[in-house]
Amino acid sequence: MTFLRVSQAATFMGVSDDTVRRWIAQGSLVGTKDDAGHTVVEGVDLAQLARRNAVSPQDPANVRSSARNRLVGLVTAVTSDPVMSQVELQCGPHRIVSLMSTEAVRDLGLEPGSVATAVVKSTAVIVETEGTK
Repeated sequence: MTFLRVSQAATFMGVSDDTVRRWIAQGSLVGTKDDAGHTVVEGVDLAQLARRNAVSPQDPANVRSSARNRLVGLVTAVTSDPVMSQVELQCGPHRIVSLMSTEAVRDLGLEPGSVATAVVKSTAVIVETEGTK
């Protein structure tokens, strides 16, 4: 079972330590004390709260797709040469970078400030954790 200190929980949720303490006081999270006397929350409880609180912008694409990893965000930068372009999106706290043809950038009307959806479809997704077992 994974336990996270209040400061770690706050970092993962993108809120202040005080907000996590408020969630504990309100009963949204259960806080316990670890051996050192620090307040901790169970990782599984934090994950469930993160799912309940997740707010994704409305996906502007009205399509059906097998891709489940759809990240709606704002285009923050476009760097182009005559053939290829690098497009950066800010999707919530995540920076997504895509390389595509400059023709595709023009066809899609991608420019800083426009709304776009990054669609990730991959058979190889690498998941990492800390090295201790």
